[in-house]
Amino acid sequence: MAPKLSIIIPNYNEKENIQAGALDQVASYLEQAPFTWEVIIADDGSSDGSRDLVADFVKKHQGFRLLRNLHGGKTAAVNAGIKAARGEIVLFTDMDQSTPLKEVKKLLPFYDQGYDVVFGSRGKARKNSPLTRKMMSFFFRHFRQLFLLRNISDTQCGFKSFRSKVAKYLFPKLSILKHTAAGWTVSAFDVELLFLAEKAGYKLQEVEVDWRDRDLSTGKSKNFFTESVDMLRQIITVKVNDLKGLYH
Repeated sequence: MAPKLSIIIPNYNEKENIQAGALDQVASYLEQAPFTWEVIIADDGSSDGSRDLVADFVKKHQGFRLLRNLHGGKTAAVNAGIKAARGEIVLFTDMDQSTPLKEVKKLLPFYDQGYDVVFGSRGKARKNSPLTRKMMSFFFRHFRQLFLLRNISDTQCGFKSFRSKVAKYLFPKLSILKHTAAGWTVSAFDVELLFLAEKAGYKLQEVEVDWRDRDLSTGKSKNFFTESVDMLRQIITVKVNDLKGLYH
């Protein structure tokens, strides 16, 4: 019997977050969860030993499994998890648990109301984020809303859920999957994903969730300025693709 929820956690050089107990936190919540579940940890060719930490963890925890992927970037890792998911609903969430998994209880009720895509929003506080990142997020949001998804406040929260059939339909259409990413490139794939969902006529719901920057990893690029420029470029690309009729 298929589980109610498939939880997909991408992993790329997350050793510090795993050692700090991120997966233990996930397992602790799920032990008491009022729904059936599976956890898919989609490794993206980690080089810091975190894949071995995950492998040891899944051996000791039923319902958890590891996907060993070649390096392709975060979007590719999430996509691999979605392909392998068996649940009625899929959720992807970050290893650092900046949004704790328990926040899923705020998302799931909307599926009973007929929604197809229900995703977290970090609100305006952005706890623990440096001022420079808050400023860039503010600019990014307003720039993006000029062109796309005007009624959505936060597209970049790494806590998004979909009906499984919707996720399996949308992800293969993402343009970023046509390119191999170097490092753990932060991209605006979330923008394209939500834009495709809206364009396809799916019913979307944004839900404010508890979020605090809890990322301890040191093996990922964190150049906020470079990331922001890259994401702005991708927003323009999505808009241009749409004007060219490439999303029909």
